[in-house]
Amino acid sequence: MHIRISREDLLKPLALVANIVDRRQIQPILGHILLQAEDCLDITGTDLEVEVKSRIPGIRVVAGGAVTVPGRKFFDIVRALPALAETDIRQEGERLIVKARSSRFSLTTLPVRDFPNIEPSSWDHDIPWAGAALRRLLEKSHFCMAQQDARYFLNGLLIDVGPERVRVVATDGHRLAVAEQPLGVSVEPFQAIVPRKGVMELLRLLGESTGEVTTSFSTNHIRAQSGTSGLISKLIDGRFPDYEKVIPPHHKTVVRVSRLALKDGLARAAILASEKYRGVRLALAANHLTLTAQNPDQEEAREEIAVDYAGEELELGFNVGYLADAVAALEGDEIELGLSDANSSSTLRMPGSTDLFYVIMPMRL
Repeated sequence: MHIRISREDLLKPLALVANIVDRRQIQPILGHILLQAEDCLDITGTDLEVEVKSRIPGIRVVAGGAVTVPGRKFFDIVRALPALAETDIRQEGERLIVKARSSRFSLTTLPVRDFPNIEPSSWDHDIPWAGAALRRLLEKSHFCMAQQDARYFLNGLLIDVGPERVRVVATDGHRLAVAEQPLGVSVEPFQAIVPRKGVMELLRLLGESTGEVTTSFSTNHIRAQSGTSGLISKLIDGRFPDYEKVIPPHHKTVVRVSRLALKDGLARAAILASEKYRGVRLALAANHLTLTAQNPDQEEAREEIAVDYAGEELELGFNVGYLADAVAALEGDEIELGLSDANSSSTLRMPGSTDLFYVIMPMRL
């Protein structure tokens, strides 16, 4: 293989692929990325759970071929090269030679036949998206995924496809995010659980994309293609909880509050919240909502927010971080809080909205 390519054309696609390379790989080949040159350059990286591929058209191919190269080292070299430098990349025996102006690097390679391929032989479902719409669904929900939970199916994000809509759902057992949008096409209902790493790499893939993204699903994999880059991720083999059962059908009290005032109040109250429990108390009374946080040193933060409320007094405890995450993800000037009692879940949503909401379990303070 022998190609010539500008540093700028190579850097961004290479960064996307090199990120997937596992620094603590169980197999040496997983520390490598695959370069394939014919009429364009394909760059592929995988950790056996997720595979990322980028295609760079319009390069000068002196001699086609394929080679593997240490991913992080190759990326660090390209990143360190002078701006606008033409990069000469050629295979010489078991070495890959990288030249740019006065710089020359010699890298080890491994046999191409050892590079794994996780793509299944066929796909069952294809769904086209606007890239911005898919990115919004993921951004509004992914932070509610569990991390290293023994209930492995919670360490991912559920894509629940109905006949004409799709829901993205995430929960760690203490909070729940539900984001929904119409599909515009009728598809056969199915569900898929994308693991955390696949979700985060998909967000990187989408970046600022505003074009169309096509997702394909098989029994065990998801594939997403955006422009000249694509991703394949294994799915979590498990049954996601029946999330609809934990969504409160109604609330005793629904109150509207300024989103910015609540966001800022929670941020200030969090300063003195207990580092272990991160609790904040919400006290609702006539025309005001009071936020109170305390810690074992008997320090206290207190915030009062004006609200239009004339009902009976109500007190509830929550994890301040869970509330803050949901408030930050919502949009608009106001938030609608659905509250019942100290033992019942509460909801946060934008007034009149049914396509994005959060359910948060209470905590005893």
